[in-house]
Amino acid sequence: MSVLIILLALTLLIAGAWAGASVLALAPLLAVVAALLSGDPALASYTQVFMKGAGGFVISFFPLFLLGAMFGRVMEMSGAADTLARAIADLVGRKNAIPAVVLACAVLTYGGVSLFVVAFTAWPLARALFIQTALPARLIPATIALGAFTFTMTALPGTPSIQNAIPMTTFATTPFAAPGLGLIAGGIMLGLGLLWLRTRTARLAGEPPPVRNGAPSETVVLPLWRAALPIASVAPMTLLMDQVILPGLDTSYLADPVYGATELARVKGLWSVIAALTFGLVLALVVSPPPKILETTGAGAESSLLPLFNTASLVGFGAVIAILPGFEVLRSAIDGLSGGNVVISAALSSGLLSGITGSASGGMSIALDVLGPTLVAQAASQNVDPALLHRVIAVATGGLDTLPHNGAVITLLGICGMTHRQAYGDIFVVAVLVPLVACAAIVALGIGFGSF
Repeated sequence: MSVLIILLALTLLIAGAWAGASVLALAPLLAVVAALLSGDPALASYTQVFMKGAGGFVISFFPLFLLGAMFGRVMEMSGAADTLARAIADLVGRKNAIPAVVLACAVLTYGGVSLFVVAFTAWPLARALFIQTALPARLIPATIALGAFTFTMTALPGTPSIQNAIPMTTFATTPFAAPGLGLIAGGIMLGLGLLWLRTRTARLAGEPPPVRNGAPSETVVLPLWRAALPIASVAPMTLLMDQVILPGLDTSYLADPVYGATELARVKGLWSVIAALTFGLVLALVVSPPPKILETTGAGAESSLLPLFNTASLVGFGAVIAILPGFEVLRSAIDGLSGGNVVISAALSSGLLSGITGSASGGMSIALDVLGPTLVAQAASQNVDPALLHRVIAVATGGLDTLPHNGAVITLLGICGMTHRQAYGDIFVVAVLVPLVACAAIVALGIGFGSF
């Protein structure tokens, strides 16, 4: 019965998102309902558990949402993002519409642009290319999702995504944790995702392409180097901060309780990403400034709030679920399935929580808050490199997170003017099933060969 309560709350959350309800409001309501049905106090579950989980997420990761959204808005309004996307389309060939859109989204997200901004940027490019090549309109959301929501979000080493940043504080790792496994996972996601979309293109031959929305709008075209330089700077700056600059500084002050009584290894990865995104933002303002800098950066800052609080609300929902009796039953079942192997246990528990919350970062945060110390201890006792757990957890949470109640899915479908019924099936394959295959592959490789 206790597990059924969790499944009921999750089903209602998915159904509500499918129907267009606000996740921001629905998540706390269903969390309280689940607590009541489980015999837990409603108000205490809301104020002491839900709000603590949601608030803790905001405190920890607001800078990444803020900087990513501001950087993305500057790249968008200056014309840099559109210039890059069109250059990639020309490079790949406009007849190869699907690979061109996927690559454009991947370059932008790996460069630090928020996936929400990438979705807005990629939509007009994808629509134009799909019209030119008479490809089915319903495949556009899945094409964008493959480029923006999968391998650059969780797998590729060095990506400045929040999903790659969260494990660093628990495992004292860097954004480049287990680079070989990350590249393998990324290759699987890209290869299988493109294969599926190619197969679907053949099956849907004859379906109508997107409809033109009047005359084309005027597009700002920048010199390619000005558009590319800010994006290209983020990953190298992350590496430079992580490996050279921060280790060379005197950070003994971190031992002071005022600063959390911590050590550099626990914050170095997060600091590196914050510094790199800040550098990329400043560089973008210098080499490709938008017409109205204050208005653009202000709008970018404001646009970070909805995805931040949507995710935080889902984290709060998951935090309540994690204290219910049914979750302990699920946790025991996971321990039984994993056979005591910390790598399998980490993948299953974090993946399950990302599915419950509909958020990779949300599920990961809860998993590491609840299970982090246990995973660290088990990894040490089983001689498992923490970098392996970092990469496995990141990839694992990038699968079931993309269920219908995921905020990015809802936003993407809205941008493309599609419903879940029209387009979610292909999103499910490229952003849920394929990442799960990639996760299984690196779990097997990690158990067999360790981290590399």
